[in-house]
Amino acid sequence: MNTLFTTLASALPVAAGWSGHVVWLRRRLHTARRDPLTGLFTREGFTRRATALLREERAVVLLADVDHFKQINDRHGHAAGDALLKATADRLAHYVGPAGVAGRLGGDEFAAVVLDPHGTAEDLIAALHAVLARPADPARPEVRTTVSLGWVRAADFPREKLAELLGRADEAMYAAKQGRAGTKRAGLGRLFATVAGRRSGRRGARTDTTSAGAAA
Repeated sequence: MNTLFTTLASALPVAAGWSGHVVWLRRRLHTARRDPLTGLFTREGFTRRATALLREERAVVLLADVDHFKQINDRHGHAAGDALLKATADRLAHYVGPAGVAGRLGGDEFAAVVLDPHGTAEDLIAALHAVLARPADPARPEVRTTVSLGWVRAADFPREKLAELLGRADEAMYAAKQGRAGTKRAGLGRLFATVAGRRSGRRGARTDTTSAGAAA
């Protein structure tokens, strides 16, 4: 009996040490998948969660791009630009809620996947556009800009994966930005004419004008 107690006692520090190591690893993994400025998922973390959500036919893919962001940095400083990005991320995360996912893909570009059980995505995205246009800091109302939004219903393109749906949302976002429309849905009419459907050099740019126009 004493031998059994001795063996168990000696094993406890090892078990505790391993448990602590597992917790540390989980924290490191969680940190690696979060953007340090905004707290949103990075591209990797976003992709994992978003891909799972796309199994739902009610899923909506949204892409957001801050308008005139470089001018904000140049005119008001990088701290003001960071505050604007943080406010945009917080508002987008609030819109998405716990049932969806939002991520910062890089720079001033954000993405989200939400579920739309009631078919009200268009109205909600219009409201989100208005919220995102508010000043990041009420004490500095001059530090403000708009955010262009492009979105697509996954059910409209059931054979497409996340990367393809993001490409369509991005084409719609670029059309909204160029047309100063604020928001635009992919799958409704011909999008703004571009050479590749995306800004030159952006990841996932389409290589033929037919597929860009066929996003309708």
